[in-house]
Amino acid sequence: MPAFEKIGLMRSSSICLKLQLVNIVFLVCVVFLFWFNSAAQTSSDQPELNDVHFHLTNYVQEGIDIHDFLALMGNKVGRVAIFGIPLQQQWSYQNSGDFAPTYYLQSDAPLYYYSFTDAYIAMAYRSLTQEQQSRFDPMITGFNPSDMYAVDHIRRALKTFPGVFSGIGEFTIHKEFVSSKIAGEIASLQNPALDRILDLAGEVGLVVIIHNDIDTPFSPNQSDTPSSEPGPQPVYLSQMQALIKRHPKTTIIWAHTGMGRIVRPVKAHAAILDAMLSDSAFSNLYFDISWTEVAKYIVSSPEATQTAANLINRHPDRFLFGTDEVAPKDQRTYLRIFDLYAPLFALLTPDASEKLRRKNYERLFDEARRRVRSWERDNLTPAPGNVGSGIN
Repeated sequence: MPAFEKIGLMRSSSICLKLQLVNIVFLVCVVFLFWFNSAAQTSSDQPELNDVHFHLTNYVQEGIDIHDFLALMGNKVGRVAIFGIPLQQQWSYQNSGDFAPTYYLQSDAPLYYYSFTDAYIAMAYRSLTQEQQSRFDPMITGFNPSDMYAVDHIRRALKTFPGVFSGIGEFTIHKEFVSSKIAGEIASLQNPALDRILDLAGEVGLVVIIHNDIDTPFSPNQSDTPSSEPGPQPVYLSQMQALIKRHPKTTIIWAHTGMGRIVRPVKAHAAILDAMLSDSAFSNLYFDISWTEVAKYIVSSPEATQTAANLINRHPDRFLFGTDEVAPKDQRTYLRIFDLYAPLFALLTPDASEKLRRKNYERLFDEARRRVRSWERDNLTPAPGNVGSGIN
C-alpha cells in the first residue's frame, strides 16, 4: 500500500477515535451531572420527585395494592397524583376467545366508562394512615366527558368521599386508538358537557389533567427530530387553545404536551408550546412530560433534549414530571422514565429542575387541597355514613 494511503488511513482512524472519545466524555459528564444533582437533592432530606401522573389500576381495573405502592415510592418519591383508568376493556369472547385482554391494543372489542374506579381509589386512599394519605392526591376520572350529567358524577364523588379528591383526570378527549373504541358518543373539545366539567373544576378548585392528542396519527406534520420550521396547523390545536381560554379560572395540565404513542412531536412543537406559555391568555395552562412514549422523543438525540431543556428553562413554573406508569410491579419499573430523563435533567438549571420534579406539583396541589376542602365545607352536606369522617 502506498505511503500516502497509509497516512490517510491513520488520520481517519485518529479522527474516529477522537470522535468516540468526545462522545464518551459527553455521556460521562451527563451522568455525573445527574448523579451530582441527585446526590445534592438526597442530602437535603427531600424526595427527588413528585409524580403528577400515576394509574393505580389498568384497563381491567386491576393493579398494585396502595400499601405496596407506598413501599415502591420509598423516600425517593414524595407525593403522587393517583387515579385509576376511566375505561374498561370489554372481554368479548367472540373477539378474543379465551384470551383475556388487559390493554386496549389487545382486543378489537369496545371500551366503556367505568365509574366505580373513583370509589375504588377513594377506599384505597382511606385505608391509609393520615400521614400516608398526605403523600397522595386522588383524582376523579370515572366520568363520560361527552355526558352533560358528568358534573353530577363529580359532585357525587366529592360528597360521598369528602376530604379525599384534589382534581379530575386523567381523562381523554382525542386519543389514538382509544377514542374510536369507546362505546357511545365520541368525546369532543367542543362539547358543552366538557365546558360544564371545566366550569365546575374551576369553581371547586380541582386540578384538571386532560389527555388530548395535538394532532391525528401518522400526520406528515410530525417528525422524530426537532424542527423550527412550522408545518400545517395541528388538527386539534386550535380547539384545545379555545377550550383553555374559555376556562381561565381552571388549572389545566395538558398531559404529554399533546404527544402520544404514534402522535409524534409536530413541526415546531417546542415553538407552539413556547408561544402558548408566553401568552397571558394561557396563564392557567401547564404541561406534564409523563409517559415513556413521550420521553423517547425528548431524549432521542442531544438536539431534541436541548430543545426540551431550553423550553423548560424558559418556563420553569409550567412543567411537571410524571411517570404515567400503570400498576408497576417494582420500583425499577415505576421509575424507569425518571432514569430515562437523566440527560434532560442534566441540562436544566437547578431552579427549573427542582420545579419540574417537585415544586410545581406542590404549589398546584397544595392550593387544590385548600380550595377543594373549603368548597366542600361550604357546599356539601355529608353523604349518609360520612358523618364524622371529616373534611380536613
